[in-house]
Amino acid sequence: MAGSGDRAQRLAAAPRRDDAGAAPPALIRHDWTRGEVRALFDLPFPELMYRAQTVHRQNFDAAAVQIATLLSIKTGGCPEDCAYCPQSARYHTGVRAEKLMGRDAVLAEARAAKAAGASRFCMGAAWREPKDRDLDAVCAMVEGVKALGLESCATLGMLTAAQARRLKDSGLDYYNHNLDTAPEFYGAIISTRTYQERLATLDHVRAAGIHVCCGGIVGMGETREDRIGMIATLASLPAHPESVPINMLVRVAGTPLADVQKLEPLEFVRAVAAARITMPRAMVRLSAGREDMSEETQALCFLAGANSIFYGPKLLTTPNPGPDRDRALLERLGLRPMEP
Repeated sequence: MAGSGDRAQRLAAAPRRDDAGAAPPALIRHDWTRGEVRALFDLPFPELMYRAQTVHRQNFDAAAVQIATLLSIKTGGCPEDCAYCPQSARYHTGVRAEKLMGRDAVLAEARAAKAAGASRFCMGAAWREPKDRDLDAVCAMVEGVKALGLESCATLGMLTAAQARRLKDSGLDYYNHNLDTAPEFYGAIISTRTYQERLATLDHVRAAGIHVCCGGIVGMGETREDRIGMIATLASLPAHPESVPINMLVRVAGTPLADVQKLEPLEFVRAVAAARITMPRAMVRLSAGREDMSEETQALCFLAGANSIFYGPKLLTTPNPGPDRDRALLERLGLRPMEP
């Protein structure tokens, strides 16, 4: 039998109701404890889905899904040792180091993404941190993407405060910099960049006035407690990320995590639901790993509050369902692309 402490945590996580029985809009909190997040993960699955969908409907159109496209503008050769990443120069994965793409080539991809229904265009570069000359080129890309009427997002590694301001001046809407996992498990995945350095980049981005895109990866061999720690850390930031990508590990031959045991799908759905409940107004993005997910699992993720996906055959260097498959799935589920 659960103890009184467990019952208190479950009550704290439950949506309170008014006299008419309706759940009021979810409060935006930044003091989520691990105990409260653990209580969410431990809920019976139907109850967890109900609570996540309730919060989702209080803050978003439940039938609308944001479509984004992610392009690798500079592939491979990264000096970091992230154990999940095929772009690390330390691993033999078949990914070759390439130079930064030209502005015209990037904008051609952005036009194609918009024509396919994307409202956000994300650009990723395999750097530890950008050099100033590279940042000038990226800023020109951002300006071009904005001129097309698309939201812009970039992920370029660590940033200084001055670099974040430069990106803001170019019109960048979002900057992605994931925490990846819980602080306690982080050292098992990455040794070349500290958790505090990640938090410092988020502070620079926020201070510059750029929206934050920050989430993590599950299925890297972590425990449920680590997943709880990741969600609790994100939900306890001074300002919640406006976008929270939840990634399922894509196991790539040649990386240290190539043979890690695959995560049970419903556990992944629980992580999505916990993110939705604890960060009610964030765009919760169903990100990497969808190529290996069944349509049923993806449908449960939408039910759990995910309301953004990436269109396109690749996410940087890993496989992703093609636009035709995604359009067909959304149509069967009665979902539609979110307006820009």
